[in-house]
Amino acid sequence: MEMERVTDFPHTHMDRRPRKRARLGWDVPEAPEAQVGMFCGQEVGLMTSFAPSTAPSDYISSSLFVKGGARNATPPWREDDKDGHYMFELGDNLTSRYRIHSKMGEGTFGQVLECWDREKKEMVAIKIVRGIKKYREAAMIEIDVLQQLGRHDKGGNRCVQIRNWFDYRNHICIVFEKLGPSLYDFLRKNNYRSFPVDLVREIGRQLLECVAFMHDLRLIHTDLKPENILLVSPDYLKVPDYKGSSRSPRDSSYFKRVPKSSAIKVIDFGSTTYERQDQTYIVSTRHYRAPEVILGLGWSYPCDVWSVGCIIVELCTGEALFQTHENLEHLAMMERVLGPLPQHMLKRADRHAEKYVRRGRLDWPEGAASRESIRAVLKLPRLQNLIMQHVDHSAGDLIHLLQGLLRYEPLDRLTAREALRHPFFTRDHLRR
Repeated sequence: MEMERVTDFPHTHMDRRPRKRARLGWDVPEAPEAQVGMFCGQEVGLMTSFAPSTAPSDYISSSLFVKGGARNATPPWREDDKDGHYMFELGDNLTSRYRIHSKMGEGTFGQVLECWDREKKEMVAIKIVRGIKKYREAAMIEIDVLQQLGRHDKGGNRCVQIRNWFDYRNHICIVFEKLGPSLYDFLRKNNYRSFPVDLVREIGRQLLECVAFMHDLRLIHTDLKPENILLVSPDYLKVPDYKGSSRSPRDSSYFKRVPKSSAIKVIDFGSTTYERQDQTYIVSTRHYRAPEVILGLGWSYPCDVWSVGCIIVELCTGEALFQTHENLEHLAMMERVLGPLPQHMLKRADRHAEKYVRRGRLDWPEGAASRESIRAVLKLPRLQNLIMQHVDHSAGDLIHLLQGLLRYEPLDRLTAREALRHPFFTRDHLRR
């Protein structure tokens, strides 16, 4: 099979995710251009290429950077904006060590800048936190988690590596290694076409290894999603899309892209927490939120495992499994795909979620907000049928794994370590 190394995507019709309904503001923080990924708690701006950045020697003397002044000059003092964000110009220095190359994105926490590290002679991503007390305090907690992960992840193969941190003009600055695009960004730029099942297997294994590693340290990520999983390399291969084989090879849509390397790293530890009793506040981005979180039953390590199950399905199909923005509809979608919720969970729903339950069962479709909502739920296939529509081989093992990752009762759900021993990962698929 002929394979071609490519470093850029065509941009036609690639910027809209074909969801049934768009994510809403309370589900995912809004990005200034387009939400295509998160970097340690922040939204990353629209990427037009997966190619690595130009070497700094090519641009250091360009007119783009004249505004920044002399090579090691301290930039003039500028007031923060009204929300406490750091004000800068391209070419400015962040201390004498880092030079700002571009802005990668911003969010409620602050901004992410791509910078040249003069000391290490490499590009890095620097998160500049807003100069407000609560964000500074949250950043120090995140640094503590990142450093703990770094001490135990000796090879740096699981989680994004923190390179450095410093306090600059009342802004906590966290320096990270620069990685490739997020899985979400790759899907978006690939017109939401699914990944081959063998690639899903490799990514799923690494993701579960990272989750198991964190859980061994008594840490719960709480916000696992494709935006928070980054490919290490931006390179990809261009291969025929056999599911669209009726199209002509001359048609660019006949081909789809697959990452050249399956290596990934997990990012965004801004919401990571240590295990403790009675954690009932809402965690996780809507589409990857476990039923015990919605029902207010308390949550722990299994909420990460549920998110992993949702992510694996999304990689297999190209679209989020539960495309919703409302709790009752979300629970109804779960029942449509996975079967009825256990009565004992519904009966224990807290005072905020008890309105979704009537006579010991989910108040659906009677409590539906609209006919559109009912139609959206009815469109969903059962999990087995959904996977078999998209997976050529290993479907049986994959379905069985997902049924274990997506069990309603958290105590019955597979742990990350148990999932890694599942036949989907251990069976010799080379002899299929």
